[in-house]
Amino acid sequence: MSYPVTYHCPHCETIVALERDGYLADKSVTPYPFEGWQYVEPTAPFEDGAADGVRFVCGESEGVTWDPSDESEGDPGCGEPFYLSFVRYENGTEIDPRPEGERVRIDPDPRPSGPRGPGGPSGSGGFW
Repeated sequence: MSYPVTYHCPHCETIVALERDGYLADKSVTPYPFEGWQYVEPTAPFEDGAADGVRFVCGESEGVTWDPSDESEGDPGCGEPFYLSFVRYENGTEIDPRPEGERVRIDPDPRPSGPRGPGGPSGSGGFW
């Protein structure tokens, strides 16, 4: 059984309703795609597991209802793309779409190693 699920455009807060089954778990709605995720248009089959999410163009994508609660006239949306990402699993573990952060090693040497302050390389200007 399918039912309408609503999402907000992260650019302009326009609401979109997508008719879908309830077994897919949503990860997030973002203004950018996750690296390595496969996105399809809302009219393409996405519930068979072939896609990792849905790509919308705010106010323009077909197969959805834009601003279902808005009674005003005019075209809804800002025309910017945004992405609905589903939860993905690999070997039974949920995949985190964020890239792994860089590790920084802080120099343990207690001697100053940065600039000497105002006055140039000789340090003659000293500190205030």
